[in-house]
Amino acid sequence: MTDYLLAPSILAADHARLGAEVDAVLAAGADWVHFDVMDNHYVPNLTLGPMVCAALRKHGVQAPIDVHLMAEPVDELIRMFADAGASLISFHPEASRHVDRSLQLIRDCGCRPGLALNPASPLSHLDHVLDQIDLLLLMSVNPGFGGQKFLPQTLPKLQQARQRLDAIDSRARLEVDGGIGLKNIAAIAAAGADTFVAGSAIFKTPPYAKTIAALRAALPKADPS
Repeated sequence: MTDYLLAPSILAADHARLGAEVDAVLAAGADWVHFDVMDNHYVPNLTLGPMVCAALRKHGVQAPIDVHLMAEPVDELIRMFADAGASLISFHPEASRHVDRSLQLIRDCGCRPGLALNPASPLSHLDHVLDQIDLLLLMSVNPGFGGQKFLPQTLPKLQQARQRLDAIDSRARLEVDGGIGLKNIAAIAAAGADTFVAGSAIFKTPPYAKTIAALRAALPKADPS
């Protein structure tokens, strides 16, 4: 799959002017809007709630909103973010007592379901649900804070995840979140990722159009065959 997507994380945006920030980054060529939802329980931080998602929809944002729940429990938040206008919702299997049920709930609410795996979470979490997800999100930093450095052990894990998805002809996106920038996006793509969450790499390095163009230029070119 070579239709690469960029999903800027609004965790790194200027929240005093969030609507304008999201408009600007989408106008600059971003594909999705990424929400890092932290609850000061599953992870040691507190960030964005469903009201922010609803506010961006009311503001006029039409791009897919990619909600990553770093929170527990997840089921009620799934309902709330779906009602608020989320497009994709992913959660960590450790945060749900019934992973299959939570995945079904996301789809029943009209959103695309995903699973998110921490750096030390094994791919075996996918053994019985791989065919039920539209998104697999691999964390390349430990969740809880923005601006961390990419963990290189993510690359072989990415390769293994890509092999699993390809083995069942899955059309699920393989997303990576954490420490992505110009220096490593090509290697991350080569390992199998097709969707890239970038917070500081985009929002902290304006102009956004120039930064996004540079990230796209660093990605492997499509095979003409």
